Amino acid sequence: MKYVALLSGGKDSCYNLMHCHRNGHVLVAAASLGPGQGKDEIDSYMYQTVGQDAIELVAQALDVPLYRRVITGIAVNMGSEYGSRTASENKGIKGDETEDLFELLSAVKSSHPDIEGVSVGAILSTYQRVRVEHVCRRLSLTPLCYLWQRDQAELLAEMIQSGLEAILIKVAGIGLTKEHLGRTLAQMQPTLTKLNALYELHVCGEGGEYETLTLDCSLFKRRITLKETETVIHSDSDFATVAYLRVLKGVLEEKQPQAVELVIPPLLENDFVAVQNLAKNALLISSPAPDIYPIPVSIPCSSASSSSKWVAIADIQVQPGLDFELSIEDEARECFKILLDHLEEHELTYSHISIINLFISSMDLFSPINAVYSTFFGSNPPARACVAVDLVPPSRIKLDCLAYLEQKPEDRYALHVQGLSYWAPANIGPYSQAVMVNEQVFVSGQIGMQPCDLNLPSPQSLSMETALSCQHVSRVLDALRGHSAGTWRGYTQLAVYWLQNHEHLPLVKHACKTTEAAGTPTLYLVVAALPKGALVEKQVLVHTGKILLEDEDGDLETRLFTPVVGEEVIIGSNNSQIHLEYSHCNRSRLSALVCFRGPIQEYMLLALEQRLAELSDEEIGYGRLFYRSAKNLPPIALPPSLKRFPITTIPCRSISSNVGENWDYALCVLTLG
Repeated sequence: MKYVALLSGGKDSCYNLMHCHRNGHVLVAAASLGPGQGKDEIDSYMYQTVGQDAIELVAQALDVPLYRRVITGIAVNMGSEYGSRTASENKGIKGDETEDLFELLSAVKSSHPDIEGVSVGAILSTYQRVRVEHVCRRLSLTPLCYLWQRDQAELLAEMIQSGLEAILIKVAGIGLTKEHLGRTLAQMQPTLTKLNALYELHVCGEGGEYETLTLDCSLFKRRITLKETETVIHSDSDFATVAYLRVLKGVLEEKQPQAVELVIPPLLENDFVAVQNLAKNALLISSPAPDIYPIPVSIPCSSASSSSKWVAIADIQVQPGLDFELSIEDEARECFKILLDHLEEHELTYSHISIINLFISSMDLFSPINAVYSTFFGSNPPARACVAVDLVPPSRIKLDCLAYLEQKPEDRYALHVQGLSYWAPANIGPYSQAVMVNEQVFVSGQIGMQPCDLNLPSPQSLSMETALSCQHVSRVLDALRGHSAGTWRGYTQLAVYWLQNHEHLPLVKHACKTTEAAGTPTLYLVVAALPKGALVEKQVLVHTGKILLEDEDGDLETRLFTPVVGEEVIIGSNNSQIHLEYSHCNRSRLSALVCFRGPIQEYMLLALEQRLAELSDEEIGYGRLFYRSAKNLPPIALPPSLKRFPITTIPCRSISSNVGENWDYALCVLTLG
């Protein structure tokens, strides 16, 4: 795609351009924001403003037109969210410095209407990423962020190896002095590495420890030579000097073209290469595909319930009448109207939803449904999984959700990364990679797309898709821990693998057992189809392990717990069986998977009910009942305590767990503390 470069002149913005070029994108313009005339630098949460006196030289070296704008705004909104979670209100914030970027890119797009992307050199700054992505969304531009979440030591070494020549033009970190100004990255690498070991200084300057100016890289048509500079001391101290270089005179000099082979991060980390190899080497056991017979399964239960600040809403679908002739768009709108009615009963709106599960009758309907879906969510939308299942006609859409009434916006954190990178797939659509609220983490369904272009591997490969989907989940969770400064480890309480081919079950099971902790409740579900024609999709529910408890003085304190996991079997007559897997933290936040086979007797259900009550001090608040679409499906009844909370019924072509195959039913339940 054609794109514009957000240009600070520093190493990150220029090195990202090299990766944009490597991925086939075409640079047509550069854009830069800086302080007004007579100012070398201003305080900005968003932009690198030092070195603006040389930015014209950088654009000329790239041989592209430069669009500039003076920063007039300030950081009005300094929170983790920018804009509104409501789609209709998700506009800019008047007076915020982010809006200077919107005006700048609007001007660029007006002059270059064919641009589709924006190069962004962000590595770790969530604050910057969220705001740039908000602007890009409003202008229908795709962020290109190939440095995002890269290991900084590796990244610094790769920049130097690529021939990128950048010098320090500002220092503001412990151990850095004015004598370091003007030195190249190659000269500074040993010092930066040492300071990282001593003081945890960010070797790429992500903590604001230093800023750089790029003098040359493989995309420069000419190199920059600084003829005259001046050192400006902002503050001098033995602890951390703040000083910068003012460029008084620089020139462009001819250079020989550089042939550079960029280091591209491997698609898979070593741990997930092992997953790929396990899937490759698993024994494929041919078995006949199950007959598909869409049947309705009805469980008497509530449609919605509340527990503490949580609200669970289940089994939302349009109840068809004799004149059921709704368009697919109208059916989607009607489902969301029903959903909103339930939310409003509990004084909630769409913006409070943490996770939404969307079940549709065919993936061919995804685009029109998603177009309607996107009108209900703005910034930081809920996590989501969407699969095609054999719904009973004429229904084509079914959904459920969990919502949480937070006291303040900071109580809920959504990881909604929308830029192309090497990290994990961008969420271009109206859903977040994950939402963390009240120590519960909901990770969206992840398919095995290549992050750099959002395509599935070609030729299609089950082993690669399986490894990628598992790696995406792992990286999303790592990013969430980073946001929380690593104060929690996180434990998977339920893992669901969606598949579209019955024969792939043994391969995926063999490979994925190694990706979850022993005893983690895990389901493998074969359904009609997955997004983009993917072969596997992974969805997980995670708990941070942090529980709020009273201490001896009656004060509340947060403690970390390792979950208790276990499994039990209840055997009945006529080969009937109930298998229970569970995970809980200190008798709270119970997640349980109950698999059923054969005609279940009442005493078995009563034994199950009693055991679930013993495992947790909290009441179950939400459930999903997966059932096998087959003529010979035995009927199921649930004991009274398992009918009081909302349950979504979901038809599947095959249901398996780590300890069994071909279950008739699988009930996933969750307590909401």
